[in-house]
Amino acid sequence: MKILFVADARSPIARNWIRHFVERGDEVFLASTFDCGLDFPVARFLFIPTAFSQLKARTSQPGGAPAPMPASARTLALRARLRQWMGPLTLPSSARKLRAFIREVKPDLLHAMRIPYEGMLAAAALEGLALRPPFLVSVWGNDFTLHAPSAPLMRYFTRRTMKAAGALHTDCRRDARLAQEWGFDADKPVLVVPGGGGIKTEIFYPPKQPPKEPVVIQPRGFRAYVNNEAFFKSIPLILEKRGDARFVCPAMRGEPQAAAWIKELGVEHAVQLKPPCSQAQMGEEFRAAQALVSPTTHDGTPNSLLEGMACGCFPIAGDLESIREWVERGKNGLLVNPNDPLAIAEAVLTALEREDLRREAAAYNAEVIAARGGYERNMNLAVEFYKKAQAPKEKK
Repeated sequence: MKILFVADARSPIARNWIRHFVERGDEVFLASTFDCGLDFPVARFLFIPTAFSQLKARTSQPGGAPAPMPASARTLALRARLRQWMGPLTLPSSARKLRAFIREVKPDLLHAMRIPYEGMLAAAALEGLALRPPFLVSVWGNDFTLHAPSAPLMRYFTRRTMKAAGALHTDCRRDARLAQEWGFDADKPVLVVPGGGGIKTEIFYPPKQPPKEPVVIQPRGFRAYVNNEAFFKSIPLILEKRGDARFVCPAMRGEPQAAAWIKELGVEHAVQLKPPCSQAQMGEEFRAAQALVSPTTHDGTPNSLLEGMACGCFPIAGDLESIREWVERGKNGLLVNPNDPLAIAEAVLTALEREDLRREAAAYNAEVIAARGGYERNMNLAVEFYKKAQAPKEKK
């Protein structure tokens, strides 16, 4: 196939997905809304700035993970709000550049990986084309619940993107349902698999022996929809009963807000802020931890949650509809109010104290990942889905 992806090429999620088609031998073109280097070859790479993405420094780090920009939670929220209100105004000029690329490449399939702003950009570009390739859109966890209703233009362009899409990939069943509320035709093809394709079990696998040390990992970093304040405020509550507990926070080194909370709460001795980690490093971190905490207020299927589960780490996550598709409270994890430090602390203490619960959850989660989360399985489904999306529509 000749495939044109429109994606944030910095994203490990997008890279995991796109790499499969490169390695399969398909002719892959990539229009990225952020400028970055790649660690795999494509037929052509084009940077198309969208929603002020040109203001971000170029990154060429292995795995595509951009270096974190130290900022407070409030600053992150303000930046996100600015993009939600003003970002769509940049789409017409960006769409002209993508439209010319589509005319040049003549792809068999156009796949936009995320609605804001990649799906919006692709939908706008297609409006000026007489001959349009089949258009597939991926929906990531916050597209409908956080971004779509955030501003008038976001609502307008989300609806326009869903009406233009000929096929849909979502990372949870909830979003397949919500897509119809935003204008997607229920008769069109839908695939529900994790956003990055799933878990590479050669990287994310259980340890030979369960970890003995009470280590807790928070793998979500700093994002506007992650309640890190509640997480850090739960730490002294946990230490009151488990003074030996230790907390590992990848991608948080250099975050001034995290450092301020740690100092204010007096928990410097128990918390380790780490730089961004490669996938292999994250596998080692998960295998060394007894529990992981994902205190998100909006989410789909977080890849880091599945990665931790695949490594035998006991999951504690925000009680969201999408997360309940993977975690059954009290059976293979615990679901909590992500805004409540006490609730997070009680769940972590339960996980640390209940070796039997951790052991049973690890066994069950291994079955869950094998059945629904495996990368090779899901990417084979994606190949078949691409073929279905390209198939001529039957006349009724």
